[in-house]
Amino acid sequence: MTGKVYLVGAGPGDAKLITVKGLECIQKADVLVYDRLASPRLLKKMKPGGDKVYVGKLPDRHTMKQEEINQLLVDLALQGKTVVRLKGGDPTIFGRVGEEAGLLRQHGIPYEIIPGITSAISVPAYAGIPVTHRDHASSLSIITGHESPDKLDHSIHWDKVTNATGTLVFLMGVAKIGYISNQLIKHGRPPETPVALVRWGTRAEQETLVGTLADIEAKVRAADFQPPAVIVVGDVVLQREELMWAEALPLFGKRILVTRSRSQASELVDRIEELGGEPYEFPVIETIMPEGDEKKAIIAEALSALEAYDWVFFTSVNGVEFFFRHLEELGADIRRLYRARIAAVGPATARALAQRGLVSEALPERFQAEGLVEKFGAELQPGQKVLLPRGDLARDWLPDKLKELGLQVTEADTYETVVTGEDDDELLKLLEEGRIHAVTFTSSSTVRNFLTILKRMGVQDPLPLLANVKVACIGPLTQKTAIEAGLTPGLLAEESTLEALVQELCRWNAETRTELQSI
Repeated sequence: MTGKVYLVGAGPGDAKLITVKGLECIQKADVLVYDRLASPRLLKKMKPGGDKVYVGKLPDRHTMKQEEINQLLVDLALQGKTVVRLKGGDPTIFGRVGEEAGLLRQHGIPYEIIPGITSAISVPAYAGIPVTHRDHASSLSIITGHESPDKLDHSIHWDKVTNATGTLVFLMGVAKIGYISNQLIKHGRPPETPVALVRWGTRAEQETLVGTLADIEAKVRAADFQPPAVIVVGDVVLQREELMWAEALPLFGKRILVTRSRSQASELVDRIEELGGEPYEFPVIETIMPEGDEKKAIIAEALSALEAYDWVFFTSVNGVEFFFRHLEELGADIRRLYRARIAAVGPATARALAQRGLVSEALPERFQAEGLVEKFGAELQPGQKVLLPRGDLARDWLPDKLKELGLQVTEADTYETVVTGEDDDELLKLLEEGRIHAVTFTSSSTVRNFLTILKRMGVQDPLPLLANVKVACIGPLTQKTAIEAGLTPGLLAEESTLEALVQELCRWNAETRTELQSI
């Protein structure tokens, strides 16, 4: 049975700029054939067991020739596989999709072309440059610059192109910027015409260089400005001073590693993106229901006498979620908990309870176990019964302290924390190249598991690999674990909340920018 090939545009780099249909294709693919301009985050959207084949091209070398890529798509489809050919930007704009689709058609292989957001318009937009403007440019030309001067002269009619439209956008032309500028000046564009080069637009590495046709080549050389970049020529470049927005976001320019479990990472990931950062998800923990008859029996016994408890202390959102999952499995009635006072360790845990119709007592000042005892110590009386629904890796401090005060404590490990995380060669590459700027740890287990997984991936000593990565911890206990592991935490949230952690990242980025501007 013959498979099918989807020729998909990945957009300019920001993973969220892919189309809905393009993402759906990735999620159902058996094989993903991708190039270097496709976001690594999109690769993680594949179903488990899917194969990834890198066919990326650099200006000076190709992993695979175009003819070989064409044949690869045919061979994979003839094996009955659903194949996604993921291309940066839009596949129809200098993406050679016509050659790939042509060979597929010759072999009778079904295919679809899924358009993407081209870098020709999106990358300038992220630099605050609209490629058209009512007062400055009502037309646009998109031109390839990735050729030798001889080929450029053959493919581009400079006498016609130079003044054909108000805005000229050259893709892949950084190495030829001098020749392009000279040709435009030679054929009638004023030397003072504004020019902007936007490198790695929509990504954490986004960088913009502005000049004129007369001086842009010298500026590129002085800054050692490297490809890939989009070149914009025309008066629309002047709009950047008023309209640039991405650089103004508090986390612009930072790629931040998120190690939370996949089920809990979305809130942190969304906040990083809202503030202009680029999150890289690498979940290192997973929370699961306990397995085994003995463990289940202990939980069942703890939840069989809900009416007997005077207190229930919830020390995490997971504790809340798994507590209710066990109630459902056991068919227990939450109304039997009518005698108990409900206490939450922090605002996130309190929100999780409120979503299930339970209002917690006033929150402690410190969002950790010690804070619970500080808050309610005077009301904790000997003989009172306490239920602690929590994870198997929770500290012993709270139950030990409650027992010391004379309370009867029932511990119920309602969930277990296990090491997860697939080997991720792209993450190792980003770390080695210094392109991960910060890593966030939201629990002690994320610290330990992250280092364990790096070692599993072949990194004998992870510490040097993280030497230049800013380590951000959600609270002092997590920070303590990081220090004991040999890391040097540089950021600590003022409160043990995700929002406080994000604000600490913003403060750090603002300081980093100030330092760079003062150099």
